[in-house]
Amino acid sequence: MRLSKRSSVLHVIPVIDLKRGAVVRAVGGDRANYQPVDTPLAPGSHDPVDVVAGLTTFYAGFDRFYVADLDGIEGRGRDLKTIPRLSEAFPHLRFLVDDGSATATDVAGFVNCPRVSPVIGSETLGSLANLADIADRLRGAFALSLDWRGDQRLGPEALFENASYWPDTLIIMSLDRVGRREGPDLDRLKSVKGISGNRKVLAAGGVRDLDDLHMLRRMGCGALVASCLHNGTLSSGDLAALQEDQRLGS
Repeated sequence: MRLSKRSSVLHVIPVIDLKRGAVVRAVGGDRANYQPVDTPLAPGSHDPVDVVAGLTTFYAGFDRFYVADLDGIEGRGRDLKTIPRLSEAFPHLRFLVDDGSATATDVAGFVNCPRVSPVIGSETLGSLANLADIADRLRGAFALSLDWRGDQRLGPEALFENASYWPDTLIIMSLDRVGRREGPDLDRLKSVKGISGNRKVLAAGGVRDLDDLHMLRRMGCGALVASCLHNGTLSSGDLAALQEDQRLGS
């Protein structure tokens, strides 16, 4: 799955964090304490199908979702049931999935899934050689998440310095900002944008509202969002207005 490279288009992608088959509310990267989501978009439910249905009802313009399989990322075994359920329930949607895949063998199941693309997280990547094998297996059709916790880079150091390792789509993941209303890490995004060339860059962690999205759009970045949707600080009207601004080129 490759996103449009036109810098004028801001991709806003909702995030679903999964733990033991339930959608959880991510805060500060403290995964051990993530609790089942309590959201007005799917009252009384943390089932992923219900939550995605609530989000697509909230804003019909969402065409893809980012799914973090926290059990897979933390080595407890990948969730092999939820993505097929979501794909069957929402045949019009695409899914970017980080399930801790870190080798060419891990990603083999993605090859024949045209609406599901892997996200390779630097946090779980063992080596740059593994990344090269993944790129060959998938012919470049994946996203790379460059993961930070505070100022700590999570993963092979050279991966953060050398853009030749990067695929067409990058996620800049600031785990400590997730769910904390601190705003995206603009300095980090500027640094990555400075060497990313025409790659699509998505900010993850800290996005609060429409003002943040406008800032990211001016930088040529997209966004992964979750808390601002459940909290109501980013409304469906905001998203519709943003889409209209982009349509008009304003």
